[in-house]
Parts: sequence; C-alpha cells; structure tokens
Amino acid sequence: MENLLNFFLLLLLFALFPLLQALQWRTQQNNLNNFEGSSDFVNLEYHMGPVLASPINLYIIWYGHWNPNLQDIIKDFIFSLSPPPSSSHRPSVADWWRTIELYADQTGSNITGTIRLSGEFHDSSYSQGNYLSRLAIQHVIKNSITSQNPTPLPLNPYTGLYLVLTSSDVQVQNFCRAVCGFHYFTFPSVVGATVPYAWVGHSGKQCPGVCAYPFARPEGSEAPPGSGIMGAPNGDVGADGMVSVIAHELAETSSNPLVNAWYAGDDPTAPTEIADLCMGLYGSGGGGGYVGNVYRDYWGNGYNLNGVNGRKFLVQWVWNPVQRRCFGPNALD
Repeated sequence: MENLLNFFLLLLLFALFPLLQALQWRTQQNNLNNFEGSSDFVNLEYHMGPVLASPINLYIIWYGHWNPNLQDIIKDFIFSLSPPPSSSHRPSVADWWRTIELYADQTGSNITGTIRLSGEFHDSSYSQGNYLSRLAIQHVIKNSITSQNPTPLPLNPYTGLYLVLTSSDVQVQNFCRAVCGFHYFTFPSVVGATVPYAWVGHSGKQCPGVCAYPFARPEGSEAPPGSGIMGAPNGDVGADGMVSVIAHELAETSSNPLVNAWYAGDDPTAPTEIADLCMGLYGSGGGGGYVGNVYRDYWGNGYNLNGVNGRKFLVQWVWNPVQRRCFGPNALD
C-alpha cells in the first residue's frame, strides 16, 4: 500500500511539474518587469496643462569654451530625434522618441515627433561668469536673444525650446550634488516671454561618476556587481553622459513644459516626471545600479540606440503610459 501511495505521489509530481515551471517563469517575468520599474502603483497623472504638440524649434546656447568635436556628438543626437527616413539603424533615437509622443494634452494632441535644430549661439565670453545660479540660466538665454552678436537667437514663445549647455569649466548651482540638468520656463520679466528651456552641464571634469555613469565609476565607491563600467560610444565621457541627460530633459520639457501637465506626486514644485521614473535604466533587466541589457560595439563601448552619421548613444528609458513601465526600443520583451 505504501509503495502504491508513493507511486501515485510520483505521478502527481510529474503532472504538476509543467505547471510549477510555468509559475516559476511567470514569477521571474514579474520580477524582471518590476525590476525595470513596472508598477500599477505609479501615480503618473495629467494635470491639464499643455504639452509641446507643435513642431519644436530647438535653440542651443553653448556656454563657455567648447570643443567642436564634442558639439558634433550632441548635435548628431539632436538630428537623430527627427532624422530623414532610413538614416539610422534600429533601434534608433527616433524609435526612443516615439514613447514620448504617446503623451497628449486635453485636446488629444500628442507631443510632436518633429524637433528641428533652428539656431545656435556661442557664449564663449562667459557673459554671466563661471558660476551660474538657476536664475542666471535665464539671463544666459536673455543674452543670447539681445546680444549684439551678428547672429542672436530669436525670441520664439510659440514653438521655441532653449537648451543651455555649459562647458566642463562652468559651475552651476547644485550641479553634481543634486542635479545633472533641469528644465523650467522663463520669466517674462527676465527674458521677455514665457518659453520652455532646459540646462545640462558637461560633467567630464567635475563629476563623471555622478552625471556620466556608467561611463565612469562613482568616486569612492565600487560599481554594483555585474554593472560594468563601460566605454563611451563616441569617445568622450562627459559629452556621451550629457546625451542621456539631454534626452531626459527634452522628454520632460515636452511632456511638462510649464510644470502643470504630466507628472507624479502632489507637489508641482518637485514633480516626478516621465524620465525621473526610469533613472538609471537603459535595458531589460536593469535596476539597482545595473543599467540593463545593452549592446557593445567592437571596442566594448556601451550603447542602446543608433543615430545619424553612424553614431551610437546610450540613452535612459522613459515611462511608457500604455505599457505602464519603463521602456526603450531595445527592450527584449
């Protein structure tokens, strides 16, 4: 009788084995998704404000002394957001931007898929000094518009977005300690109109381990197991690190330009926005300091997106409002 009972228990175990495997696989998948930021509890809400639905005219202000090679890296990323057809291999920067295009305003108008580099201004004289407060960034924009320089930027309150990029020798309030970049809108009393803008700093000398991770190890710390400090795909830790921060700020400026559109949390002065939700995630399985599954080029440099002119970039993921998780076009699932 005991042998017969053992026999039936063995048969039951064999019958349940496929089910147990399926449950284990489902648990692993759920853990993987949660590790990538997936959650039914992320309270990302629309607060009735505008998004940037019209084609964006982007104006770059190069503040400080810039190496033209580094400028080319950043401009190629901008060109990759709205490239000519078939100009980039997939997954591409344009594919990444399509997640941002999923966000819409109260009229049903989605964020635009067209971003044009419409002007550049070179403030190599450090018009506001070598240290900039957050408010001073607006004065940098004002100077680019009112300058006697032969080619000042236009003041475009309708479709303009101003991107201030500071060189590696410029210190900015809270840079490296609390922020690597930020976005806001200008005050008419300073600039002459309300326009969205963003700032990003070159961290190559000041804090590459903070603002250009995973291209540099955080100072005084060990990299998380399996994270792997990797080479910068375009050869400059600071500029390659800036690309992801620029992407982060452009995504959030487009979805929350006046800080009253898409964000999570109850405090509009400190919103958690669509890129904040996915900080540090670049590929499937990412989280806890591990960037996720990304590609490596011949030299072992890390990237997850392709751009124009053969460029490769490592750009963080953003929150996908349809899938309700962090997502990028290099996702494995």
